[in-house]
Amino acid sequence: MTTYPHTAALMRRGTDFLGCETAIMCGAMSWVSERNLVAAISNAGGFGVIACGAMTPELLDREIAATKALTSKPFGVNLITMHPGLFDLIAVCRKHGVTHVVLAGGIPPKGSVEAIKEGGAKVICFAPTLALAKKLLRSGADAMVIEGMEAGGHIGPVSTSVLAQEILPELAAEHLIFVAGGIGRGEAIASYLEMGAAGVQLGTRFACATESIAHPDFKKAFFRASAREAVASVQVDPRLPVIPVRALKNKGTEEFTAKQREVAALLDAGEVDMGEAQLQIEHFWAGALRRAVIEGDVENGSVMAGQSVGMVTKEEPAADIIAELMSQCEAALAR
Repeated sequence: MTTYPHTAALMRRGTDFLGCETAIMCGAMSWVSERNLVAAISNAGGFGVIACGAMTPELLDREIAATKALTSKPFGVNLITMHPGLFDLIAVCRKHGVTHVVLAGGIPPKGSVEAIKEGGAKVICFAPTLALAKKLLRSGADAMVIEGMEAGGHIGPVSTSVLAQEILPELAAEHLIFVAGGIGRGEAIASYLEMGAAGVQLGTRFACATESIAHPDFKKAFFRASAREAVASVQVDPRLPVIPVRALKNKGTEEFTAKQREVAALLDAGEVDMGEAQLQIEHFWAGALRRAVIEGDVENGSVMAGQSVGMVTKEEPAADIIAELMSQCEAALAR
């Protein structure tokens, strides 16, 4: 870290909190953020995060153990708040002594934040608004990630630059705030650190790292894509409040629109309730994403990508990505 004195000074709160050398977290990407990529990022001085997604407790148990076999550095686990087995997953994290749990996908259910903290782990939550950030911090969150709509996967409605201007001046002096969404270069990291961020989170830049198990065709789709091809999904029915998802435009994005119509019809007919309807949509995403990431079906699968995808042009080791971001950030701060 000695080569990046300005960056290290501004990231110190973030690195102290995460226990790593650079306050660059990897956003949890289902099927992509598994043992290989997570360990590579943590070994390179960043902070890898396992995407639990729809995993069962048994699967998560194996994934954490396998990650620990590849790195002795700290890493986190991302849990989806609507997972029916959330408390069992928290217990698995506790069993392994996971130091940081990231809760994503809505307001954490009653008792979940307490359950994580009782096990000695730190809790990181996502907030798409200032009011929600304040509420989550009051409820016991140790740090926040504010993620703008430029990000890949599930997104909120507001851009990163606006969220940062709203939230950092209000909260960053007293609290640890990480900024995410659309970050592709170190100059952007420098600007958020100067505004008071404790660190940043990137997903898209790491999706095509050498250590990422994503299919070669998935990676090629990233290399070919421009920012404008990473589009947000459309909500078909106002009664089915679907969190929009940003992915590369393809047949799969059209299939999702059809899937929403199908689930809305089941809701109309009283065959499913709202919770089940939303779960069906989540399962659709998990399957569509797996088809793209693991099987390489980039036409029909979901190629989730943020708008920074245009800056992903080649496969390179996670360590090189982090080094490049840090040197760009340092040069910007030194200016």
